[in-house]
Formats: sequence, C-alpha cells, structure tokens
Amino acid sequence: MTTDRDFINYLLELLAPLDGVSAKRMFGGYGLFRDGLMFGLVADDTLYFKVDAQSVARFTERELEPFTYVKAGKPMPMSYYRAPEETLDSSDDMCEWASLACEAALRASKAKPKAKRRPKRSNG
Repeated sequence: MTTDRDFINYLLELLAPLDGVSAKRMFGGYGLFRDGLMFGLVADDTLYFKVDAQSVARFTERELEPFTYVKAGKPMPMSYYRAPEETLDSSDDMCEWASLACEAALRASKAKPKAKRRPKRSNG
C-alpha cells in the first residue's frame, strides 16, 4: 500500500477551502485530518472518506466500496468508503463530501467513551 506525495498535495489543494486540513503519513498511506480528527484515508492513490450510520447510505447508494484490509486471512472493512470520482475534479465537490466525512468523524469522536483514569496504587 503506497501513495504518491503529489497526489496528497493535489488533494490538499482541492481541500484548501476547508480550514485546518492536513495529511499525516500512516501505514504506507496517509490520513487526512481536520481539527485533530481523521476524516479521510488515502491508500494506493485512492481516497476514502469516513462514514457512519447517518452518512453511509450516500456512499452505498452510489455503489462506493469500503476500504478493506486483510487480517489473518479475513477481509476487514473499515468505516471509510471510496470517494466519488467527481471529488477529484472539483474543489466544491471535494469539500462537500469531505465536510460530510468530517461530520461523521466528529460524531464518532463524541460517541467514544472517555478513558477512565485508574487511581495510583501505593507501594507502601
């Protein structure tokens, strides 16, 4: 799984109207982040957007596939779906779909339970 940095730069150009978008190298691909939340995944020069129960239908009705990796011989789909082709040709389309993904990432972050801090054990 590799991704060309020129492709990432192109995506960041298209996403420029959305403030605060950055790309971070991850596992041979890249993650796209806004306000500390990952909303996009780029693997093998293919863009995937974060989805949740509220947004997945927009992707599935267009027959867009989830990002899937193989673990222990089994396919493991993730909550990132392939971006529509028109997002690669238009900043307006890119930002519309990226905003949808950012909203899904925000909802997902709010749904996660906060980690509880364990009290320190005394060694006395």
